[in-house]
Amino acid sequence: MILIKSPEEISIMKVGGGKLWTILQILLSQAKAGVSLTTIEKNARNSIQKAGGVPSFMTVKGYQWATCLCLNEQVVHGIPSAYILQEGDVLTIDVGMEYKGLHTDTAWTKIIQNSKFKIQNQEYKQKLRFLKTGEEVLKKAIGVAKAGNRVGHISQIIEQTITSFGYDVVQSLTGHGVGKKLHEEPMIPEYLDKPIEKTPLLTPGMTLAIEVIYAMGKGAIVYPNQDGWTLAAKDRSLTAVFEKTIAIEESETFVLTGS
Repeated sequence: MILIKSPEEISIMKVGGGKLWTILQILLSQAKAGVSLTTIEKNARNSIQKAGGVPSFMTVKGYQWATCLCLNEQVVHGIPSAYILQEGDVLTIDVGMEYKGLHTDTAWTKIIQNSKFKIQNQEYKQKLRFLKTGEEVLKKAIGVAKAGNRVGHISQIIEQTITSFGYDVVQSLTGHGVGKKLHEEPMIPEYLDKPIEKTPLLTPGMTLAIEVIYAMGKGAIVYPNQDGWTLAAKDRSLTAVFEKTIAIEESETFVLTGS
């Protein structure tokens, strides 16, 4: 069942989402070579507490961390470890916050680059093109996420644009509704899995975490270790996630985490 939010609830999510987006920007700025993933996790917990929130991910049964931190070929659910970031690593920071009983969720991927002047080698350019693609696709996906359209419009533009650049979406993972729970209906696939008219209608009061989840190689994923959480590209190719929470309103779509 899709949980429709009242104007009052959306107002709370606007405040909470704004706070969460600020926290994400702080964490991204702190993610530099020489910094450990556990440091980023600690900073996330402290920032969420100072913002008057609760880490959303810690409301998931069995998950004990405020963030999911994924490196290079890792796609989602990466557990913060003592790993020290190195120049050239690609890091996804995924974080959620429950604020006054309502959740928002956001994620971003960056290249770890400390040099005063970016090293413009071929590998760096390939990584940069890969990440810029995800950012642009998220903008396009949010652009079609409006009342009267359907979930399938979001899925279609994600798949079409990602594949047009020669990359692959991760078909087994999805965006999702968010708000009263961290994960709600509807699921938002990374590809069009059925005719658009058979996908859920977007209506005012829906709040969605739109995610662009993709790989430089193939989108098949595996559990690469025994932690029970981390998922990675089966072919060990580079992956990325760009995610924002939005609210569907009568006349516009409001981006709750960011702009």
